[in-house]
Amino acid sequence: MEFANKEYLFLLLLMIPYLLWYLMYRKKSEPTMRMSDTMAYRVAPRSWKVVLMPVQLLLRLATFVLIVLVLARPQTQNSWKNQSMEGIDIMLAMDVSTSMLAEDLKPNRMEAAKQVAAEFIVGRPNDNIGLSIFAGEAFTQCPMTTDHSSLLNLLQNVRTDIAQRGLIEDGTAIGMGLANAVSRLKDSKAKSRVVILLTDGSNNRGDLSPMTAAEIAKSFGIRVYTIGVGTNKVAPYPMSVAGGVQYVNIPVEIDTKTLSDIAAATDGDFYRATNNKELQQIYKEIDKLEKSKLNVKQFSKRYEAYQPFAIAAFLLLLLEMLLRITVFRKLP
Repeated sequence: MEFANKEYLFLLLLMIPYLLWYLMYRKKSEPTMRMSDTMAYRVAPRSWKVVLMPVQLLLRLATFVLIVLVLARPQTQNSWKNQSMEGIDIMLAMDVSTSMLAEDLKPNRMEAAKQVAAEFIVGRPNDNIGLSIFAGEAFTQCPMTTDHSSLLNLLQNVRTDIAQRGLIEDGTAIGMGLANAVSRLKDSKAKSRVVILLTDGSNNRGDLSPMTAAEIAKSFGIRVYTIGVGTNKVAPYPMSVAGGVQYVNIPVEIDTKTLSDIAAATDGDFYRATNNKELQQIYKEIDKLEKSKLNVKQFSKRYEAYQPFAIAAFLLLLLEMLLRITVFRKLP
């Protein structure tokens, strides 16, 4: 509710001097009667009329407040919106090679990447998002969809040992992973198309070089954000041995130059994540850069709403007058 004449609300301040006058001078104007001794009246119980005497003041003040509200012209409005959402088509290209089992990120690189990617997906309900995974070869785990529940299920089903168990050729085919994601975006009609490529190594597999895939992405107007995951120098890696697991330190070999060149060629950005917090912050940064556009047309129609206040003021005033000439009637 809004008020068309808000300046009239300042009249409510007049209640302050009125209350001061009532408390300080009202009793002096009341009729009095001289008596030789008032001891009997001091212990006598107060009648219900005396107890309810302040009701007149409260009714008077409430009436004044309602009258001021009527003068301020309260209004309600009926509004509606006509909105059109321009979403963004996004492909997540995720490295699933055996090196992603390294535990420099907790619990390991793969699980950390899945967790942060899931948070990113949940935060973009209006976008078409898909998932491409790659190691020595690449394939689409989930095509672009707005059914993010299904996408999240497929993301969680990506096993951290998928390459280790031989379900996909091991290695790091960055060019193939990027090309697979681009192939899903090239026919998109969205004005903004994005690939977020995450890897922890350098290109050592595949028939397509990373820069060739980047040029293809550029030709279709697809922007690529690249993320290099892993600590500097060495990282702990679990090796299966007889009777358990033994940890060895493996070198971290991230081709930062190639990843940076891919991002630069496609007007994207390159990021480096050495721990879970940095990886999470990177996805938040990309989320801020790639905002969906929302066009909203808003219409509203206002209606006068003073009638209930006017009726209430009239009834309270009438009640106060009736009480004054009946229940609280005073002798001259």
